[in-house]
Amino acid sequence: MKKLASPFTTCVTLITLSVAATPLANAASTTLTGTVRDFSPGPLVPGSTNPDFQIGTGGVNPGLVSTTLTGSAPTAVSFGPPGDITSPASFAEWYGPAAPSVPYEITLNETSQGSGIYSYTNNAFFPIDGQLLGNYGGSGHNYHFTYQISATFGYTPGAGQTFTFTGDDDVWVFFDKELGIDLGGLHGPASQSVNMDTLFGPNKAAGNYSFDLFFAERHELCSKLVYDER
Repeated sequence: MKKLASPFTTCVTLITLSVAATPLANAASTTLTGTVRDFSPGPLVPGSTNPDFQIGTGGVNPGLVSTTLTGSAPTAVSFGPPGDITSPASFAEWYGPAAPSVPYEITLNETSQGSGIYSYTNNAFFPIDGQLLGNYGGSGHNYHFTYQISATFGYTPGAGQTFTFTGDDDVWVFFDKELGIDLGGLHGPASQSVNMDTLFGPNKAAGNYSFDLFFAERHELCSKLVYDER
């Protein structure tokens, strides 16, 4: 069981996801598979404890990671407070192979027939309760985890596709390896939107492109993720 390090207030966890219509055309629903990795607060011990979890809340801090995704996970470029990524080694664990992990599927349903907007909402998103490193003290929930989804989305130039995310804590989203959502840091719910035409510029061809979402729940007070595409 994870050791309870401080008093806490339980918070409902919310995750809402929507994806572009192009790769899902004529489908009533689609399933995305991601990976949840579990951590306990403490000195860096790969596969067990990590000092980046259960630390102070320094607010939203853009610029914690590189703006280009060059591998399977973001590259941290800023360390210490207020974003409180301790070191390259500690951050490498967040989405690395050493942490206990499980695959986790979510099913997205079209919000209304023909709308082209697919959505998943869970107002109590604790995907690994009672699993892996166990629940946090007497909270009844397993906090301190990361969630990673790699998928594709359909881009139509000039359509004005806009993705909006609200995250608590870190949320980074890369579109065709370019950082479009940058909500790093330990913070309360914060939102950011990105227009695909603005991000990609005038010369991007229509097609399916990579979509990589990286989420971290680093403090037991709350964990919130909202994703909307329209």
